[in-house]
Amino acid sequence: MHGTGPSQSYSTSAKLLHWGFIGVFAYGIFKQVDDLSQLEDPNFLRFEFIFACVFLALLALRLWIMRGQGSALPAAAPVWNRMAAKLVHFGMYVALMAIGVSGLAIGVVFTLGMHGGALMEFCIAAHEVSITASYGLIMLHVAAALYHRALSDGVWSAMVPLFKERPR
Repeated sequence: MHGTGPSQSYSTSAKLLHWGFIGVFAYGIFKQVDDLSQLEDPNFLRFEFIFACVFLALLALRLWIMRGQGSALPAAAPVWNRMAAKLVHFGMYVALMAIGVSGLAIGVVFTLGMHGGALMEFCIAAHEVSITASYGLIMLHVAAALYHRALSDGVWSAMVPLFKERPR
């Protein structure tokens, strides 16, 4: 993959999906299911299935659009920085996909009448672990963005539309 370079920027569609996905993720967190009994309402359950599918589809679209854009890290960035960026991004995608897939699994298991038991507990645990992992990885991602903003190396300005860096 090639880098975008410090003077370049990600595409408008990549930026829209990046910032728009934050809204979708936040909505999912705030509208979360508080009790499995909520899934007894067929309309609510249908909405949850649709939301999980849209969540996964947007994530897939984001991966598709970003596939050839590479990193905004400058060519002089240390190897550890490149590896950390790749690991955090990969981890975020895995955790976010796991949220959607485990949420769908909860719905399927519930639909099959298994409202409790080991399988449901496993699905719920997987869902909770993936949400917690995503929180930690998102915090690392934001911390790295702020770090690069402080460095003024162009990484911040490649994706963030506010508080653009001044060229060195």
